Amino acid sequence: MLSSTLARRLNPTQILLNFTARSLSTKPTSYLPSATPESQLNLQNFDPSTVIEALSCYSNDWKRALDFFNWVETECEFKHTTDTYNRMIDILGKFFEFDLSWDLIQRMRTVPCSMPNHVTFRILFKRYISAHLVTEAINTFDRLEEFNLKDGTSYCNLIDALCEFKHVIEAQELCFRKNMEENNAIDARNKTKIYNMILRGWFKMEWWSKCWEFWEEMDRKGVYKDLYSHSIYMDILCKSGKPWKAVKLYKEMKTKGIKLDVVAYNTVIRAVGLSQGVDFATRVYREMIELGCMPNVVTCNTVIKLLCQNGRTMEAYKMLDEMRKKDIVPDVITYHCFFRCLVKPKEILWLFDRMIESGVWPRMDTYVMLMRKFGRWGFLRPVFVVWKKMEEHACSPDEFAYNALIDALIQKGMLDMARKYEQEMLSKGLSPKPREDLSTKDVEGG
Repeated sequence: MLSSTLARRLNPTQILLNFTARSLSTKPTSYLPSATPESQLNLQNFDPSTVIEALSCYSNDWKRALDFFNWVETECEFKHTTDTYNRMIDILGKFFEFDLSWDLIQRMRTVPCSMPNHVTFRILFKRYISAHLVTEAINTFDRLEEFNLKDGTSYCNLIDALCEFKHVIEAQELCFRKNMEENNAIDARNKTKIYNMILRGWFKMEWWSKCWEFWEEMDRKGVYKDLYSHSIYMDILCKSGKPWKAVKLYKEMKTKGIKLDVVAYNTVIRAVGLSQGVDFATRVYREMIELGCMPNVVTCNTVIKLLCQNGRTMEAYKMLDEMRKKDIVPDVITYHCFFRCLVKPKEILWLFDRMIESGVWPRMDTYVMLMRKFGRWGFLRPVFVVWKKMEEHACSPDEFAYNALIDALIQKGMLDMARKYEQEMLSKGLSPKPREDLSTKDVEGG
């Protein structure tokens, strides 16, 4: 039983090594020798979550990701699901390969177990709009009738994507070009939801006057403000430099008898910490527990961040231990809070190893953050330690990771090695940032 469970949950790194060995062969795949019985057993036990993890390792190299996606289907007889298709479409969209994304969507329609769903088009909306292709996103929504998915959920996903990527003006025009009552896609249930999305959109734009104006407009139009509305507005007040007003709103909510959930408390704890200090924030943290609202990882991260920012690292470590006692699993953001405030390379690397050993995998921005930090301090060895870890985890570096490494090499005068990595970037289609040091050397060499 245990061996079959392990076979199903293969390490994605092992899968990639197998794939890489085959892809590097000079012979066509069809001429490769058949797999051994042991590997064949493993191949038959691929599951969607493992394939998704493996694809994520190639999230910065869409060609290799697509090769792997096709390889695991043709060579390993893996039946792709809607979730694995969605992950691949997300990676392609990241590199603006929208024609290939649509090719996959058409492939999905041919297999009943992998039909496109709302998530598929939510991903496509976000990738189009993040590339500022708003018209294409709206046209995609109009095409959803052929997938039987042109409904209120898809409409909300489109508006959410527009607001997420700072196209709030277009979102408002799309929502309010007719009266809300005349817009069939916006029913009474979705009205508050739509207003909340647009409010959050102005928040992401940091157009604070628009936020305050829209908040008042909700009152004028009689839009019901739910707990999420209040949570967003408290966040707006915090980020706009008015945390005391967020605390005031929190007190008003308590007076009105509005029961806060963990999301609202997370915002309140941050607001209190910014306006009144970390000790008052920990009081609110204890209060929420006493009222029966159990903290989540975001709550603990908020307290840890406040403690770290105030130089109280030991108390932050105690909170980390307390999380485990409460069965709250730390995430990568938990460790980011520590990495930002720690000043000893050895301690950072120790905590980095502890994070990985505990089962928390670094994200690409984790590697970049650490390499930049060590590079600024002039410590090259730790930069390569982090780079090596990234390679061991089969994570394909993005342009930020390459640029962090190249900057550290230039700072140490290692221009030849820096140029080598810059050429490697270019070969992968990534853009290095302009650097006088390297360009000058190139001119001299020419």
